[in-house]
Amino acid sequence: MAEERTQRRLAAILAADVVGYSRLMEQDEARTLAAIRDLRREVIDPLLSEHHGRIVKLMGDGALVEFGSVVDAVACAVAIQKGVAARQADVSAERRIVFRIGINLGDVVVEGDDLLGDGVNVAARLEQLCEPGGVMVSGTAFDQLQGKLGLPLDFSGEQHVKNIARPVRTYRVRLNGARKSWPLRVRPHLGGARLVAAGLLTLLLVGGAAWWLWPINSTTTKSSIAVLPFDNYGGDPKWGRFADGLTEDIITDLARSRRLDVIARNSTEVYKGKRTDVRQIGQDLGVKYILEGSLQSDGDKIRVTAQLIEASTGAHIWQERYDRPATDLFLVQDDITQKISMTLQGEMGILMEADRAATYRKGEQSLEAYDYWLLGGKQMVLFTPEGLRNAQGLFQKAVELDPNFEPAVRDLGVIYILENEFGISKDIQQSIELHEKYTRRAVELDPADPFAVYQLGNNYWARGQATEAREQYEKALTLGPSDADVLNLVAWAFVYLGLTDRSVELADESVRLNPHYPLFYNYGLRYAYFYGGKFEKALKAQLVIGDAEALDKIFLAMIYSQLGESDKAAHAAAAAREADPNWSAEQYATEVGPFGRETEVNLLIESAKKAGLTICLTADQLQKRPDIKPLKVCDSERAHS
Repeated sequence: MAEERTQRRLAAILAADVVGYSRLMEQDEARTLAAIRDLRREVIDPLLSEHHGRIVKLMGDGALVEFGSVVDAVACAVAIQKGVAARQADVSAERRIVFRIGINLGDVVVEGDDLLGDGVNVAARLEQLCEPGGVMVSGTAFDQLQGKLGLPLDFSGEQHVKNIARPVRTYRVRLNGARKSWPLRVRPHLGGARLVAAGLLTLLLVGGAAWWLWPINSTTTKSSIAVLPFDNYGGDPKWGRFADGLTEDIITDLARSRRLDVIARNSTEVYKGKRTDVRQIGQDLGVKYILEGSLQSDGDKIRVTAQLIEASTGAHIWQERYDRPATDLFLVQDDITQKISMTLQGEMGILMEADRAATYRKGEQSLEAYDYWLLGGKQMVLFTPEGLRNAQGLFQKAVELDPNFEPAVRDLGVIYILENEFGISKDIQQSIELHEKYTRRAVELDPADPFAVYQLGNNYWARGQATEAREQYEKALTLGPSDADVLNLVAWAFVYLGLTDRSVELADESVRLNPHYPLFYNYGLRYAYFYGGKFEKALKAQLVIGDAEALDKIFLAMIYSQLGESDKAAHAAAAAREADPNWSAEQYATEVGPFGRETEVNLLIESAKKAGLTICLTADQLQKRPDIKPLKVCDSERAHS
């Protein structure tokens, strides 16, 4: 008898579950089931029917749905999340039904009405990784969505998920459609002013990045270390935030050493909550040492454990357990940092000074102020007007509790810049002044904080003082030589100072130190590599960014033109002209400049011309824009027109 052939098909699979289902059922089982039934009848089932979704199976707290189209699956998921939220606008937060949704396009095994296989498993794992109220899609789904969905998708890194051997590319759908194109570098304009600013809490940025685009090249002869996320054994969300903060602070302090390469938080965050062999992590990240630890609370006491491991052998080099009052958390952190540094480097030199500064910075800092700062960071990186307002209030509260708490002072200044991007600032010039006020105070409190010094450079740049800005950027590099975020941000800034060779070097180094880098890195990489003539790398960064905005389409066209991809350049240029009919290289060169050299302007003109984009303003247009600095090539063109 011939063996029955397994039936397979390609399908878009949506997996959804209710966040906190067990808690809701324990509180009020009948009310929870009734609420879910109402949502299904009034919101979910009509949307599934509208988008041609077939329910494969229902579980107590979730569902598995099949679609013939990824576009239908994602559009349905977005509509469900928005509809469910709107339907429960008057329901208290603790009683709301909140879903997580994961979507994958993959091969499935058909068994009657049921579906099995990796195509289903990946969707289920994405749902588990998804944030409450969100939608997460796989790389295979993302590849089919390009240009077909009106909402941006943010790359969230390659995730190693249970029972799936290969890493899975993941993307978060931005439900509100707001594009976080300048999360760390915002450029609103006021007259002739160029406002260049940065949000600092990159430690809390959600999601990973296209680290798969660049291989790790661990050729450094310095000691290298990865600090894994500290576990929170107590389960209390507050102490979970503190464990995350402890991890980030240790990374930040260690990154100030010239003799130690430190992998950035984004690249170690992917191992959070996973039991992974440290030897494999060492190979993945290209490091010699791994630090792992945990935090556990018991009333007003804490227990922190830390152990330093040689990655190649798994041997323990140093370990310590601290049983202390909760108020000693920061002293414990400083002790861990110093002991690691001394173990790996002997005499500490510049790092010792940084550690002393860090101890001073945290000496009078209260746990309550620290928690307000952590909560503010989570709000800030939502990059919505409401999130920024909430963050501002939380940072302000932290500063009121401890006026010497430098991170809160620093990030309060950042808020005054970011609010301009979202149109909630009433006076841009006043925002620049408030940014300067809090930034200078932060530098005063901790002169060794490279982010605060970088911010000061941005403030000088906003005021048109390029020489002073460069001095602060260089100083930030000195203070944070292994801080990948600082390296990437300064690489971005150096493009506009005409330091393109340095910019490319810093961009490469930032990726090496943070292989799982967040989305915002790609903007710095795009500019550094484009103006540095590294067009293949610029294209890789641009493809991750996507083409949701006119400027993205413009750069895509210019990059393709430099790579000799004339058809693709023409297609992107046509889309760019449709998105922004008024764009010209002449206007752009003024608004984003001044570039440090004519080289960058000439490259811009050449690339735009090859792509078929508009180079010059007309005489009438130029007359209406007295702030525009005319280009020589355009003066000649206008003279002959």
